[in-house]
Amino acid sequence: MKKKKPVKGNKIYIFGILLEHNNPHSQVRKEVWRDIAILDDQNLYQFAEAIVDAFGFEFDHCFGFFDNLKRWVDSKIKYELFADLKNQSIESVDSKSVKKTKIQQVFKNKGDKMLFLFDYGDNWEFIVQLKNIDEPDFKKSYPQVIKSIGQAPEQYQLFEGDEE
Repeated sequence: MKKKKPVKGNKIYIFGILLEHNNPHSQVRKEVWRDIAILDDQNLYQFAEAIVDAFGFEFDHCFGFFDNLKRWVDSKIKYELFADLKNQSIESVDSKSVKKTKIQQVFKNKGDKMLFLFDYGDNWEFIVQLKNIDEPDFKKSYPQVIKSIGQAPEQYQLFEGDEE
């Protein structure tokens, strides 16, 4: 994950990211979350990469950010990697770009939330909430994990009958 030093005028956005228990493959039974600080002018693609990295997953699947926290398919506002791919499917035509959209364009107020869905096959769901907007530390590079609670599950778990 590429990190970036802040410049004059930057703000850092501090997010709480909660791993949901909806994934049927997940062994998560306790609360698992991370706080991430990221620059306001970084895009949603970079934010997605920071989230996935914070939970120790490989950044190897498509993803999206959705305004409907319960049923992402019913979202009215959505940002998906599909919108950035040349051969996008007809289903994602109403999605906006994750590469062209800056964090500050989506998250405007403390408390704003979105669902981050990673891997449309395994459906890893994360609730992303803006906790604070603050001044950056000009000696640091962003994004960075500033708090970690709970052990993240394995992204790819072996099941009975699977081969290593």
